[in-house]
Amino acid sequence: MISRRVFMKNGGLALVSLGFAPEFLARTVAVAGSRRKVLITIFQRGAVDGLNMIVPFGEREYYAARPSIAIARPRTGEDSAAVDLDGFFGLHPRMASLKPLYDAGQLAIVHACGSPDGTRSHFDAQDYMETATPGVKSTPDGWLNRYLHAREHRASTPFRAVALAPQLPRSLQGLEPALAIGQIGQFGIRAGQASAHVQSSFESEYAAAANSVLHQTGREAFAAIRMLEKADPSRYSAENGAEYPRSAYGEALKQIAQLIKSDVGLEIAFAESGNWDHHVNEGAATGQLATRLDDLARGISALVRDLGDRMQDVVILTMSEFGRAVAENGNRGTDHGHGNAMMIIGGGVRGGKVYGRWPGLSPEQRFDARDLAVTTDFRAVFGEVVRGHLGLADTSHVFPGFREAGKLGFLL
Repeated sequence: MISRRVFMKNGGLALVSLGFAPEFLARTVAVAGSRRKVLITIFQRGAVDGLNMIVPFGEREYYAARPSIAIARPRTGEDSAAVDLDGFFGLHPRMASLKPLYDAGQLAIVHACGSPDGTRSHFDAQDYMETATPGVKSTPDGWLNRYLHAREHRASTPFRAVALAPQLPRSLQGLEPALAIGQIGQFGIRAGQASAHVQSSFESEYAAAANSVLHQTGREAFAAIRMLEKADPSRYSAENGAEYPRSAYGEALKQIAQLIKSDVGLEIAFAESGNWDHHVNEGAATGQLATRLDDLARGISALVRDLGDRMQDVVILTMSEFGRAVAENGNRGTDHGHGNAMMIIGGGVRGGKVYGRWPGLSPEQRFDARDLAVTTDFRAVFGEVVRGHLGLADTSHVFPGFREAGKLGFLL
C-alpha cells in the first residue's frame, strides 16, 4: 500500500475546501442529472470605478469633477465615447460587447448601489458584502452559504456550490458544502501514470477507516472525482463562437460553463476579477481601467454566448465592495468611495434599464460631500435574485436584520 508520505510527495489531492463543518461530512452524494437554476456571482475585488463603468454622461457634475479621466458623451462613430444606454447613462466604450445584451433585455443595471456602512477599508467592505451583514465583523458565514442551508436539496451533489478560485471565498463559507477549484483539470489525484493506482489505494484506505468522519469524507471526495471524470470536461470546447479572454478570470468563466453544461448539479458559482484599485493613472477610454473593463465584459459576453439557451436558467451578478470618489485625485486616479453599480444578466432578467434612484453628483448630493451616495442597499439586489431567480421565498435567515423597502423589479 502506498504510504501517505509518498502520495503527498508525488501526487497531491486537489480536493480543496470540501466543507467547513461536520454537518457537511454527514451528507450523502446523490447523482446529478436535471437542470436547475444557476447563479453566477462575479466579485470585482479592489473597488471598481462604477462612475466610469456605467457612465452618467447626462450629469454635468461628472465632467466638472473629472477633467482628465471622464468618459466622453456618446457620439456617432466615436469609439472612445460612452455607449449610450438610455440618454443619461452609458457603458464604458470597452464594454460595448454588452450593449446587445442590454438591447435584448438581458442586462439590467442597478446604480448608486452599495453598503449602508461607510467604511473605505477594502478588507472590511469585502467582508461585509460577502457576509451580507454590513458593519458586523462577527458573522461566521457567507450569504451564499446561508442560502444553501436555507434551501437544501435532496439531490444535491458535491458540485452544488463551486468557486473557481484558489480558496473558498467568504460568501461560500459556512455549514453547507462548497468546493474551491483552481483548475477543473487538476481536480482529483495527480500522480502521473500511477494516478489510477494511487486513487484506488487511497479510496480503499478511506473506505476502511474506522473514523466515521474520514470514511464519509473519503467517500464523498472520490464520488466527486468520478462524477467529474464522467463529465470529462477536458474535452470541452466553447460553443456558438464564444471566445473567452485569456486571463485567470476568463478561464474561470469558461470552467463555470463547463460545469453547467456537464450537468453535475451546479447551482451557485463564484468567480472573481481583481486589480480594480486605481489610485494613480486610472485612464479614461484607454488605460488601466479600460483594460480591466475589456476583460470583464468580454468574459461575460463569451459566457452568455457559450451557454446559449441555457442562459434561460442562469443569472450572472456582478459586485464590488464600494465605488470610487466622484472627483479624480491629483494623480489622475480615484480614491476609495461609496456608491457603485451592479449588473444582472440572464434570460429571466427584465433588462434594458438602469434601476435605482439616481442621487446626483453635486457636492451637496454626495456622501460625505465626496462620494456617490447609496440609494439601494446591495442586499436588496441579492435578495431579489435569491427570491426571484433561485426561488427562496423567505430570505430572513439569508439576510439577517435586513428589512427590504420594496422590490426593484429587474427580474421577470
